[in-house]
Amino acid sequence: MAHFRILALGSLLAFFTTSAPGADRPNVVLILVDDLRWDEIGAAGHPFARTPNIDRIAREGAYFRNAFVTTPLCSPSRASFLTGQYAHTHGIVDNTSRAAASHRLVTFPLLLQRAGYGTAFIGKWHMGNDDSPRPGFDRWVSFKGQGEYVDPEISEDGQAARVPGYMTDILNQRAALFIRRPRGGPFLLYLAHKAIHPNVVQRDDGSSSTIGKELFVPAERHRTLYAAEAVPRRPNAGKVPLGKPALLRPIGDLPPLGPDTATDDEAIRNRLRTLMAVDEGVGEILKALEDTRQLEDTVVIFTSDNGYFNGEHGLGEERRLAYEESARIPLLARYPKLIRPASRFDQLVLNIDVAPTLLELAGVQAAAGVQGRSLVPLLEGKDQPWRAAFLIEYFSDSVFPRIVNMGYQALRTERWKYIRYAELAGMDELYDLASDPYEMRNLISEPAAQAQLQQLRRDLDQLLRETGATPPG
Repeated sequence: MAHFRILALGSLLAFFTTSAPGADRPNVVLILVDDLRWDEIGAAGHPFARTPNIDRIAREGAYFRNAFVTTPLCSPSRASFLTGQYAHTHGIVDNTSRAAASHRLVTFPLLLQRAGYGTAFIGKWHMGNDDSPRPGFDRWVSFKGQGEYVDPEISEDGQAARVPGYMTDILNQRAALFIRRPRGGPFLLYLAHKAIHPNVVQRDDGSSSTIGKELFVPAERHRTLYAAEAVPRRPNAGKVPLGKPALLRPIGDLPPLGPDTATDDEAIRNRLRTLMAVDEGVGEILKALEDTRQLEDTVVIFTSDNGYFNGEHGLGEERRLAYEESARIPLLARYPKLIRPASRFDQLVLNIDVAPTLLELAGVQAAAGVQGRSLVPLLEGKDQPWRAAFLIEYFSDSVFPRIVNMGYQALRTERWKYIRYAELAGMDELYDLASDPYEMRNLISEPAAQAQLQQLRRDLDQLLRETGATPPG
């Protein structure tokens, strides 16, 4: 399995150098959207989504066409972006109250702040309901838990007040104002949107309930967009998940998965309507950088914390699972000093790669224990081996009854996906993504796939050991 061995810490740190006094260090703008699938933007070929400002980042920079999160769930994924670590390493393994632990994370913003960057966090922290400022940020604009779309309560540098308006617009405004501030050194802006997450309130035990009648709440100016558009559907949408015994289990009074449980067309349209305000904010941020003559000196990254099911396998809000619709994300980057316009990359890249990438660009040494890889060598066009597989992991929580006891460890290679459930004996899954990209035929019991299955099991166990986790049994 040497072809996808995680770099040892010593090798990883060799990527990073400490910048000399006066070195040219870029500003950083990281824009994180909640629950945005990789295929819901124009740059990915969506037939009608209007995302001109997001698409500009791809047009003028890099588009990573095979980007994934290592845990497809909000809190663990956000902690992985911040630390460059798998969830089993940083310890934020679910959406329950992880506020205290999140104060102790060694994050890339903390390291950039120590290196002289002016730093701001604006948006959804989502590791517990605690909205108090976290270490590493000079400017803090956030809210408790999931927040609200309309007239939200916002905590600014520790002072909470209700702010009139639409949440996405409020966050965009604060972000643009931070960029326009006069300053004498580089800055980091981490803008983490509530959008396009469902409008729910989160409790400390991880449970949630819908706020009001609408699951997705667009800005008033966007409520009639896309009304006549036919919603695109993947071939696995609305299908009974045959061959997936974990999803076929009867769970209390829940209806079986299939066409009746799939996300409906209007919910999908509202997700895209909600994204419109995010795209407008990207435009505001790019304009603020242009107006202040900082655009060419700024790394702009646009991404998401996980995907969302638009009815694939009969699923909707469940997320969490190892299927492509949940684990695959958009990842775009613009930095003309390094990235050629319209660059396209097909390598397997991960959310844990963002932190070491930004630290290398800033000339700051990564903290011990980083498990991601800097993307800088890819962006520089260097011909060197890259990962051919990675770990997707999920630790069961209590939010969705259908997902209880469905914790898993999965190996995703360039061709195969093997899902091993930790608590469900005899329910594992194996997919050949080359012939079955929609994961509709589980090959786990196919005689012809047994040799491949045994190799994937060995490779998964080895990857777990290399990243500090314990293989089962």
